[in-house]
Amino acid sequence: MAEHRPRAHVVHLRTGRFFTVRKGFSRGVIAIGVIVVVLAVAITGGVLWLLSRTEPLVLTERCHVKTPRGELDLEIEQARMAATIAAVAARRKLPERAVVIAYATGLQESKLFNLEYGDRDSVGIFQQRPSQGWGTVKQLQDPVYATAKFFAALVKVRDYAKKPLHEAAQEVQRSADGTAYAQHEEDAKILAAAFTGRVPRALHCWYPRPTDGPAPQARPDAARKELVRALGPSTASGALDAEGTRISAPTSRRGWLIASWSIAHAKEYGLRRIRFDGMAWSAGRGEDGWRGDSGATARHVELT
Repeated sequence: MAEHRPRAHVVHLRTGRFFTVRKGFSRGVIAIGVIVVVLAVAITGGVLWLLSRTEPLVLTERCHVKTPRGELDLEIEQARMAATIAAVAARRKLPERAVVIAYATGLQESKLFNLEYGDRDSVGIFQQRPSQGWGTVKQLQDPVYATAKFFAALVKVRDYAKKPLHEAAQEVQRSADGTAYAQHEEDAKILAAAFTGRVPRALHCWYPRPTDGPAPQARPDAARKELVRALGPSTASGALDAEGTRISAPTSRRGWLIASWSIAHAKEYGLRRIRFDGMAWSAGRGEDGWRGDSGATARHVELT
């Protein structure tokens, strides 16, 4: 008996006439279909198993600068160096232009990293050379010392604040190609607006919380002492409580400079929270940036 196959009427696209076709699948086509389904199920199962074995996504530690002029992402070490440069400049009462020149120089020489190596005997943020009288290797790898030496040379450049940036930087550095500093001027201006405190809440940082072992011990008093070394002994402070310290902020700009310095050094000193002028940053939610805090005063920056 002949096998019965279902029929279907199909219209020819060119003639418009109807004709009849038999619908059905050979055993080979069915077999291929079964294999495809089995493979799809197996692949899906394998992917789901791999996902179940994968660690959750963790945000990489970073810092972010946001000002009306633009935005930049930084590694935490770069943020620490930028904060130190701004603090040393404030101690010397230098204009923001000096900070811009220093940042452009540091970006060209080391990308704002405190390098242990360089061309010939160059080291540090500004790639200063011990053989050229800048100081010892150990001294030049101290960001406070290296920055102070840079500014001491910069202020000797006549009308440095009015010169094109690359010319002022070159008179300090005496590098092979002084024009290279100019390419960093725009980024340097963004950094200067944030780290000098001129733009409030311009910096926030975040880093993964430890998944094993205890959290690092908070050392706010040690952070204050290092800040005083960069910013100067006039930075008054007082005890906040058994675990924190309070640093005087005579002006809003100085307060945001201190707050930015503290955030950039938060991981190093285990700081959990920084409060100033109605705002607070917490290590636990660092990626969220500054959040409102009605208890934060404009007279002090509080570190815990």
